[in-house]
Amino acid sequence: MIHPTAIVSPQAVLGRNVRIGPYCIVGSKVELGDDCVLHSHVVIEGPARIGKGNEFFPFAVVGGKTQDLKYIGEPTFLEVGDRNVFRENCTIHRGTHGELPTRVGSDNLFLCYSHVAHDCQIGDHVILSNNGSLAGHVVVEDHAIVSGLAAVHQFCRIGKHSIIGGCSKVVQDVPPFMIVDGNPATTRGLNLVGLQRRGFAEDDVRALKSAYKKLFLKKDVNLANSISSLKATHAADTPQVAHLIHFIEESQRGVIR
Repeated sequence: MIHPTAIVSPQAVLGRNVRIGPYCIVGSKVELGDDCVLHSHVVIEGPARIGKGNEFFPFAVVGGKTQDLKYIGEPTFLEVGDRNVFRENCTIHRGTHGELPTRVGSDNLFLCYSHVAHDCQIGDHVILSNNGSLAGHVVVEDHAIVSGLAAVHQFCRIGKHSIIGGCSKVVQDVPPFMIVDGNPATTRGLNLVGLQRRGFAEDDVRALKSAYKKLFLKKDVNLANSISSLKATHAADTPQVAHLIHFIEESQRGVIR
């Protein structure tokens, strides 16, 4: 179903049961999977490959050209998975270079005015609340939450099952399973409510609590020494704690403490 006021490029590819509402624009080299819904005034630019069951609310602009000044005009791409929701006025930009598309996974929720810049890599079950903004090259792991008006610096990583408090300024990596908040953001504790809602076992939560105390409560202790101490405990045998340690050791910008 395509409303007569919508403009759909002849080079766009539409799946089955796609609905395109009034005044929408679907550009060249856009692929829309089955059961996608564009309510009204939505703009989708290409090249972009968008999966099944995605829902776009009015004035969302998805697949726009990168804002990176290093862009030299080559074809760049956006890849989107399935069952994402893009609320009013959210923006998602394509990559800056042809070899690395901006990627959005599946089952994510992008609330009003949220922004995903060029070259970002978004996992699954992520929430960007109203006005949450990601600068270029940000990596967001699964089940992370960016609260309203929070801003994330370029090249930062946001660990899985973490939550960023509203109005936070994030300039380093957000450790997985943690709550960070403030300007500049600091790690405030374990994301206990989020872990409980997602059914984490009590033993795993207990191990993460122990890891948090060793890594983040003593700010004057060398982080490498804290990791070595943690590795010597049984807590490090827990997959979640092992992921936390690996995340910290792989950090290029340093982690928020």
